[in-house]
Amino acid sequence: MKPFTDEDVEIYIQSKVERRHYLVSKAVEEVQKIIQQLTAEISYKAVRFQAISNSGIHNENIKVLAPSQFLITVPLRGLTGYRECQVRHWRYYTVNGAKLLSSVRDPEELHQWLEVEQFSKSLQQWHEEDVNIEGDLVPAKVLIVFRELVEKSIVSCNLSSKVTVLESFSSVVRVAVETSESQVEVELVPAVEIPTCWPEKARWPRCLKRWPSQEKVQCIKSLGFDLLARSNYHWQLCFSRAERILMEGLDEDGGCRMKCFRVMRQMKEDVWCAGNKPVITAYHLQTVLFWTCEKYPRTKDWRCFPEAFLRLVQKLHKCVSQHFLKHYFLKNTNLLKYANTSDLDLVASKLAVFLENPVFCLD
Repeated sequence: MKPFTDEDVEIYIQSKVERRHYLVSKAVEEVQKIIQQLTAEISYKAVRFQAISNSGIHNENIKVLAPSQFLITVPLRGLTGYRECQVRHWRYYTVNGAKLLSSVRDPEELHQWLEVEQFSKSLQQWHEEDVNIEGDLVPAKVLIVFRELVEKSIVSCNLSSKVTVLESFSSVVRVAVETSESQVEVELVPAVEIPTCWPEKARWPRCLKRWPSQEKVQCIKSLGFDLLARSNYHWQLCFSRAERILMEGLDEDGGCRMKCFRVMRQMKEDVWCAGNKPVITAYHLQTVLFWTCEKYPRTKDWRCFPEAFLRLVQKLHKCVSQHFLKHYFLKNTNLLKYANTSDLDLVASKLAVFLENPVFCLD
C-alpha cells in the first residue's frame, strides 16, 4: 500500500479529527458545568477550596488526557507569597501523624515538600491538624478533607444521578461524570497555584536553544507553576500555564505542528493506544511535540506535513520503545517510569507497523 497523500490527510481530519473535536468540546462543556456547580458548593462549605471557573473549552483547570479521561485542578485559597525552602528537613511521621523511627524518603524531581511557612500569608485553616503535620501541608490529608467535601456536596447539589465517587487504592479523588454521550472519568486535584515564581529545579530553557523564542521563554517563566495534591507526602510540580502558552503559539510561522499533533493524537486514540485508560495520553504526545519542536526549530522543518508527521511519530516510537520520555521542564524525570511495560511494548509494535506502512485508518 502506498503512503498517505495530502488528500488522505484532509479526509482523515474531516472524518475523524473534527468529529473528535466536536465530541470532546461537548463533553468538556458538560463536565465543566457539573464540576463548577460541585466545586462552588465545596467552596461554600470550606473556604480553603475555590470553585473552578466556567470559561469554555479552553478552561486552564481542565486537562483532557483522553476523550473519556479528564484531570481537573481545584485551586486552593489562602496561600500567597510563596518562596522556595532553602533548608532540608528530615520527616519522621506517617500521614496519620504517627512517629517513625526512620525518615520518610525524599521526593523525586517532579515532587517536593510544602511547608505552610513558605507562604508569607496563609489562612489559619492551613495550620490545623486536619491538613498539617509539623508545619508541612500533607497532600494525603488535604485529599481526605477534599474527598469528604466532594461526597457531601454531590448529595447537597442533587448530583447523585450524574456524579459518582470512584473507589481508589490511593488517596486520589476520582469521580465518574455522566454526560449526554458517555461517561467521563475525572480526577479532581487540589492545586496550590504559584503564579509569582519559577521553580529552581526547573532549569529551563537549556542552553543555546532556538525554540521557543527568548520573548516566549520570559512570558512562560513569568506565569509560574502549580503544586498538585496527587500523592501521600509530596506535592507534584505542574506547568499547565507554561504548556498552554507553548501550544497556543505553535504555528505563528505558518507551520503544521498543530496539525501534526492533532492527527497523531487521533491515530493514538483510534489505533495505537485506544481505550478509556490509555498508557499513552495526550499529555505524553504534547511532550513529544515540545521536544521535537526544540530539536527542529526552523520554519522549513514544518512546511511539509508528511515529513514532519513521520518525524514526530518516529520520536514517539523511540520514547515508547525505550520506556523513556523526559519531562519537558524537568530533564531528570521520566514520564513513563511507572507505566506498564507490556502496554508500552504493544503500543511500540503498533507504531512500528505504521512506520513501515504509513496509512490512515478511515473505517
